[in-house]
Parts: sequence; C-alpha cells; structure tokens
Amino acid sequence: MTSESSSPPLFTCPGLFTSRLEPDWLVPTDEQCTAWWDRYEMPPHIREHSLVVARVAETLAVLAERKGLPVCVQSVRASALLHDLAKHYCILHGGSHAQIGGAWAMDLTGNPVLAQGIVHHVYWPFEMDVARYFMPLAVLYGDKRAKHDELVSVHVRFDDLLVRYGHTPEIQEKIRWTVEQALEVERRLGDLLGEDLDAYPFDSGRLVERA
Repeated sequence: MTSESSSPPLFTCPGLFTSRLEPDWLVPTDEQCTAWWDRYEMPPHIREHSLVVARVAETLAVLAERKGLPVCVQSVRASALLHDLAKHYCILHGGSHAQIGGAWAMDLTGNPVLAQGIVHHVYWPFEMDVARYFMPLAVLYGDKRAKHDELVSVHVRFDDLLVRYGHTPEIQEKIRWTVEQALEVERRLGDLLGEDLDAYPFDSGRLVERA
C-alpha cells in the first residue's frame, strides 16, 4: 500500500481558520502564558519544550510579517507556548491534550485562531494552504522541530517518536503520515518565506528584527 493511498483524507478548512484576528480576541503576553503554565501545573521539561516550539513558530511569524502576510507575531508565539498546556493533565487523566488544551485556551482567551494552533499542532487534516492557515501550521512545524528541549531536524524528531511510541504497525503508520506531512509543511513554508527551513538555525540571535 502506498503512503498516498493510506494517508488520512484532507478536508476543506472552514473559514474560521484564518490568520485574521478580531479586536476582542485576547493575545496573551508571555507572562500570561507562563501564569497559565503554573495554573495547569506544567512540568519543567514541557515548559522547556514549549519554549523551543515558540522560538521556531515566532521566527516563522516574523519572517512572514516581513513578507507582508497578515500575521500577529505574538499570537503565533502564544499559541506555541500553550500548545502542550494540557499535556500533563492528559498524562494523568487521559484524553487528547491537543483538543483539551485548545478548549482551555479558547476559554482563557476567546481567541479561536490561537486555540486552533493548539488543537491542530499534532496533525493538520485540512487543505495545505500555509499562507491562509499560517498560525496552526507554524505551531505544528515548530513542534515537529523540537525534540524535548532541543532543536532538531524533522527526521531526527520522528526517529525519536518511532523509538518511543512505535510499538504497533498502526502507530508506526500514523507516525509516518505525520512525518510526511511535517516535511510538506516545511517545504511549503520554506517556499512562502524564501528560506531553507531545514538548514535555518532558528537561533534567537538571528531572529529578524521587528519593524
């Protein structure tokens, strides 16, 4: 069976999932995000991982802003900082940390675009339009470049996932779907931003200065 025939179907994404923000949607500061980390008892290692994801996603957002895309950089960063907000809760009690975390973020911020970055950071089931759906795809890509608290390539990240979680053929196949999608997101974002993202250092010292 080919990967194309076994991959999950893609759906046309509803109009809600755009980069446009309404004035009354909260864009939390880093301080607000870390306060919510405390509220939901996020362990230190998940905090460190979230900072790496946020570094990647924010860098993408700054580059996109410089290309003239309608991107709110802090909203992208905040979504990345909160993407694993429910991870510890779900380890203890079960459930989807992406869905539960997205629901929590929606309740906290009233910002559905930010919340969708959390809901879809594991896998994107809709059309691959990286300009229109920049935030969730930037957060997804950031997560796929962060192995614990280390910035790594997509392939290294998924080799680690196969070792840790690939205990059945079904799980291995899902991981393969996800790595194929992550590489497609990397390619499309790179084309959009004019950068080789696999080679890009995502070093905070190289972060593009905001206007």
